[in-house]
Amino acid sequence: MSAVVVVGSFSMDLTAEAPRMPRLGETVLGTGFLMVPGGKGNNQAVASVRAGAETAVVGCIGSDLFGQMVEAACRAAGLDTTWLERVAGAETGVAQIAVNANGENSIIVVPRANLALDPGRVEAAHPVTERARVILTQLEVPLDAVRAALRAGRAAGALNLLNPAPATDLSQDLLSLVDICLPNEHEATQLTGVTVEGIASAVGAADALVARGCGAAVITLGALGAVYSDGRRRLRVPPLPVRAVDTVAAGDAFCGVLAAELAGGQELDRALQVAAAAGALATTKRGATTSLPLRHELDAVLETSPKVETLTR
Repeated sequence: MSAVVVVGSFSMDLTAEAPRMPRLGETVLGTGFLMVPGGKGNNQAVASVRAGAETAVVGCIGSDLFGQMVEAACRAAGLDTTWLERVAGAETGVAQIAVNANGENSIIVVPRANLALDPGRVEAAHPVTERARVILTQLEVPLDAVRAALRAGRAAGALNLLNPAPATDLSQDLLSLVDICLPNEHEATQLTGVTVEGIASAVGAADALVARGCGAAVITLGALGAVYSDGRRRLRVPPLPVRAVDTVAAGDAFCGVLAAELAGGQELDRALQVAAAAGALATTKRGATTSLPLRHELDAVLETSPKVETLTR
């Protein structure tokens, strides 16, 4: 049984490091380069399996060398790749990532084969989705495929998690299929119109997402941690203090580990604490999948990781 099924994007990440981001029309000499498999679907699935959950993936890669490399890396990570389809004549998605000396990043994603993921391909994966405890999806694939994944999760009685990244307008009927929505502060601002600038405004944005149909929302806030609301209970998830060198995939680590913890029957408060620790640890290493923590690394910091706090209005 696959406890977690991740329906999403798979790509090759090309990461360049430089002292600062270039201005328009400017060339800046870089200090490092890294090429590793990525894509939000890939990253979140690897985070889930490293946290200890049996994890399957549903997605599309190209028939090129990058596709071979991505598929091999998924298998090496321990993922079930039965429904990771190699699309004939298509090229694997790529992401061009720039990281400055503070670990901040900017990313251009070119979906390519990821655009071939359609409802039919998602529905064809029903042998695995119907046995899932958690379905986790994102927005780097066509919205119709996301909707199909959430419907499959609802039919299976699974917990549906949506990381709405990159943010786009979402209908109330789609949001009503989401048990926990997982945007960062920028995505939450775009989705709700609430400018997220701290804990209080993040709670307001989470409440707004619940009002639009989600069962609950978690807004990740980088160095401020995260907040949770289901419209009745509101929580602050304090950050694990770390020295960040690269924030790439920190949000993916949070989402994937939260899915793994909830699929394993962990209580929400503890699951959020573990997910926050995973997101923090991911910032201490460079790259996407290369930065995602292993289970023993998570366990090593959980004793000193801050506990989740109840917020009063």
